[in-house]
Amino acid sequence: MKLVSWNVNGLRAVLRKNFLDYLAQEDPDILCLQETKAGPNDVEKLWPVTYTTYWNVAQKKGYAGTALFTKTRPVHVTCGIGCAEHDCEGRVLTAEYADFFLVNVYVPNSQRELGRLAYRQQWDCDFLSYLKQLDRKKPVIFCGDLNVAHTELDLASPKANVGSHGFTLEERAGFSTFIEAGFIDTFREFEKAGGHYTWWSPMPGVRSRNIGWRIDYFLISARLRPRLDRAFIRCDVPGSDHCPVGIELK
Repeated sequence: MKLVSWNVNGLRAVLRKNFLDYLAQEDPDILCLQETKAGPNDVEKLWPVTYTTYWNVAQKKGYAGTALFTKTRPVHVTCGIGCAEHDCEGRVLTAEYADFFLVNVYVPNSQRELGRLAYRQQWDCDFLSYLKQLDRKKPVIFCGDLNVAHTELDLASPKANVGSHGFTLEERAGFSTFIEAGFIDTFREFEKAGGHYTWWSPMPGVRSRNIGWRIDYFLISARLRPRLDRAFIRCDVPGSDHCPVGIELK
């Protein structure tokens, strides 16, 4: 089973580029999208008939949003985490399958001047509580743009970015709580070195020189580790300032 996650930074924009070609070539069993900035009624496209789609659209038009494309219909799909403070921006879609929960998440950015850092810390706490509730019922896979580089290996210029949004001690500690709770960073199970990134600034030459950040992830409950075959980053896929990431499960 192949699962893929991609922050498309606007689904309408990426549809004008390579999205449907990429979807056909990658052929994932499940595709999780973040920052769609659109709902199903905003996109005049006929998706491949092999996929059923689900959407969580932000109340603010053209902002945030998540979507799920799946070949196997889930048992149940829910939007949000059950917290009114967090659930108006379309940031979480949870699909329950027979033997696991899949959580597609677009984590809030703490913003350039860290104006949303306190909110982000509350989000991390509440989101982890939500994941733990699910994990008590079935194993959990969660994926998406987590808007944090966890360690110095996860960005090209760590010393220059200490304290910057996405690399504050608070955000990194928030990610660490997922690991401490027993969730596994799947990519690090196979690759221990740096230089592997999922987001690049749109400034000229940055992506070609691979001056990036790894802020898109798949994490899994520890009891799913025996089923994990591989994890990958599709850094050569254009169309967004992020690239797709994925895992394969037995």
